[in-house]
Amino acid sequence: MGKTFSRPEALSDAHTHYCPGCTHGIAHRLVAEVIDELGIRGRTVGIAPVGCAVLAYNYFSCDFQEAAHGRAPAMATGMKRVRPDLMVFTYQGDGDLASIGMGEIVHAANRGEKFTTIFINNAIYGMTGGQMAPTTMPGQRATTAPTGRNVEETGMPIRMCELLSSLATPGYIARQALLKPQYINKAKKAIKQAFEYQMAHKCFSFVELVSTCPTNWGMTPLNALKWAEDTLIPYYPLGEFKKPE
Repeated sequence: MGKTFSRPEALSDAHTHYCPGCTHGIAHRLVAEVIDELGIRGRTVGIAPVGCAVLAYNYFSCDFQEAAHGRAPAMATGMKRVRPDLMVFTYQGDGDLASIGMGEIVHAANRGEKFTTIFINNAIYGMTGGQMAPTTMPGQRATTAPTGRNVEETGMPIRMCELLSSLATPGYIARQALLKPQYINKAKKAIKQAFEYQMAHKCFSFVELVSTCPTNWGMTPLNALKWAEDTLIPYYPLGEFKKPE
């Protein structure tokens, strides 16, 4: 019997530290599959964030660097400008990118830096214990918002795709989800498109992935998937927000 499913070469044979039901593993696999399919593993460099994916370098077999909290876009900018032949991607969560790293990602996109960002949006700080993130939903509970996010005090959740797509600089900006097979297939296509634009030295590219955090949401993995589809996707609609053409 032939093998129909196997581990991508760009993905290390390692047990992950992620919680049961976390969708970081799906995102890792999609990125690794795209790297393999494009044949770019030998010249790809990933940049890990501070957050749940801080150990991402353990799970990929391509080169990796670790950035200070929120500073992955700055590191990617330096790498890509010095070595434009490299394929450079940052892998960041919503706390790392949309909070402390907001200035970094906005200005990198506005400059049109030719790297790719994979942005995991699970609406909460994961690694540090479930604090409210810039993407936390109104009324959603967090350790720093035990009665739920009060938008009169903290503002509305930030939509990163909509924000970045408002910039005049050309770019590829897309949002997909990791909640169901049909969403996952579209997520992979978006990641591949983002890397292809980088291969062509065409534009900055950004793929947001709506994800789950069962542990910090206080839900079972199945309930987390349903909550994300019912609550997050209506506020964070899926699709392509900007293309360079």
